[in-house]
Amino acid sequence: MNLDGVRNRLEARERCLSPFAMRSYDSAGRAVPEDPSPFRTEFQRDRDRIIHTNSFRRLKHKSQVFVAPIGDHYVTRLTHTLEVAQIGRTIARALNLNEDLVEAIGMGHDLGHTPFGHLGERVLNGLMPGGFHHSRHSVRIVERLEKDGRGLNLTREVVEGIRRHSKPQGTFLDPAAVDGMSLEAQIIRLSDAMAYLAHDIDDAIRAGVIGIEDLPAEAVLRLGRRHSERVNALVTDIIEASWSATGEASEAENPVITMSAELGEIVTGLRDWMFQKVYLPIGESPSGRAAIEIVGLLYNHYIEHPEAIPADFPRVADTPERLAADMVCGMTDGFALAQAESIRPGAFADAFSGRL
Repeated sequence: MNLDGVRNRLEARERCLSPFAMRSYDSAGRAVPEDPSPFRTEFQRDRDRIIHTNSFRRLKHKSQVFVAPIGDHYVTRLTHTLEVAQIGRTIARALNLNEDLVEAIGMGHDLGHTPFGHLGERVLNGLMPGGFHHSRHSVRIVERLEKDGRGLNLTREVVEGIRRHSKPQGTFLDPAAVDGMSLEAQIIRLSDAMAYLAHDIDDAIRAGVIGIEDLPAEAVLRLGRRHSERVNALVTDIIEASWSATGEASEAENPVITMSAELGEIVTGLRDWMFQKVYLPIGESPSGRAAIEIVGLLYNHYIEHPEAIPADFPRVADTPERLAADMVCGMTDGFALAQAESIRPGAFADAFSGRL
């Protein structure tokens, strides 16, 4: 039996991809060279390594938008990750790009999120010397923290896709922002925004924060009223606007993954609206304020009491602040809440009624 023949067959299929696609056999490689897998491409191997990590498993108990929500149908950081990967693969398949690379980046892009979502990230960014960003910490997890401090030794293409997936508030379609990025990494960059816009609207409606009639009328008209309609409209527009990435268009030279000008303007406006009406107000809610206080409390506690960090936690940090951030960032919402309760009993019971 020739197991290497399996990988060779998979790599042969990649030769049929778009001339602009990234091929696994052309990868820039890993920080530590490894023998190839006999039956997986390099990007498939990276995807599998990410999925089998503790960091990936913990995403199921980390907030997406609503803080430690009670309810089976709210999006968590894990279900968001799966939706991003699915949307990304659909776009990659349509444009004849490398689905495996897209999936690997998608699965790893949010590993570095704090408990309580962007609220926790905001706290650490304000407290840590040099700031904190979940994209950078996602890279730190795959390079330094996982596998008991050895890291996952992923390919450079996957690591860079994770590093550069994030987008600023406001306009995010500037071609200069994706300079040097693979088309597959660009797909995840947009798929992330498409996924969270579509499902965060559902969660906000489910929570009673907004109603469908509150959304900007132009966005509802163009994207639809249902989650499936929003995703379909966004994915269709990206595929149509990015068709030159297939290599089938005679004018194709340096394609980018983008949207039409019309939908790009609508999506930018909808993102801004969601920040003002949903994302920012959550931080002012009782649970949001408590979450902010908890992350700050834990961070300072572990700086002052590093002995409280479990002995088996990977100590690859060069400062007490970085070690504390590593510890806090790895926590799920529930674990962070329990640790804060052990430090300051009863302080957060009202804000998280029924969750202690």
